[in-house]
Amino acid sequence: MAKISAVNRNAKRERMAARDKAKRTALKNIIMDRSLPVEDRFDASLKLAELPRNGSRVRVRLRCKLTGRPRANYRKFELCRIALRDLASNGQIPGMVKSSW
Repeated sequence: MAKISAVNRNAKRERMAARDKAKRTALKNIIMDRSLPVEDRFDASLKLAELPRNGSRVRVRLRCKLTGRPRANYRKFELCRIALRDLASNGQIPGMVKSSW
């Protein structure tokens, strides 16, 4: 089980990223638009730099929904490999069986 503080910190980052998504995309579109004057684009880049870093989607870490483990996660199931194997062995994931040969 992961530390509760790490899981909570990541959840806060997810909320902040969702909150700031529209503002960040608008500023990035202004920055990338070459038809605008350089001054406007520079002002937009300064405003983007003033936004909180945790509001960026890049800073959100993919964690297991059951255990909070930050490594070896399957995006499709949102589970780490250990939790996925346990659930599959118990037959709780439809269509998934443990392979043996």
